[in-house]
Amino acid sequence: MTFPKTYADRVQRFRVPGGFVMLASFVLLARPTWESFWMGIPVSAIGLAIRAWAAGHLAKNEELAQSGPYAWVRNPLYAGSLFMAGGVVVSSNSWILGVIFAITFFGIYLPVIQLEEEHLCKIFPSYAAYAGRVPSLIPRLSHAPSTAPFRADLFRRNKEWRAWAGYCFALALMLLRLYV
Repeated sequence: MTFPKTYADRVQRFRVPGGFVMLASFVLLARPTWESFWMGIPVSAIGLAIRAWAAGHLAKNEELAQSGPYAWVRNPLYAGSLFMAGGVVVSSNSWILGVIFAITFFGIYLPVIQLEEEHLCKIFPSYAAYAGRVPSLIPRLSHAPSTAPFRADLFRRNKEWRAWAGYCFALALMLLRLYV
């Protein structure tokens, strides 16, 4: 799916405010049950693990990440976010939040991915060949062996702790909703 550049440029600015809209929607519309809460946690945990793994292989704008999860999928941070948010939606027990999340993901995040990939093509000449081998969001079944190890310094530099903090905040809100 290709988005017009003017649209992608415009929605890129709404990525962070869009997260706050999702948070407000979550606070207002979540109706978790203990069953939905426990069903969503493993899905979100998978997303957090994917994001953490990816952050330890990503030296932004310095080298083309092709190891770790980048050997499977070009956008593992977004794939991880998809799982993470999907788990929160499952936990929320609200189909309306599922619709809001889907609209947000497809309307904002897919165009942002497109812009980021255009940027990567400009700064890394080998990106086009990499993109030809590795799918964008849905992992391929086979992958090239990953030779580079996970680097904790990259994980810290990429500030991945923020995703964990946001997830813990969402869990706290969910627990609050369970008791209110």
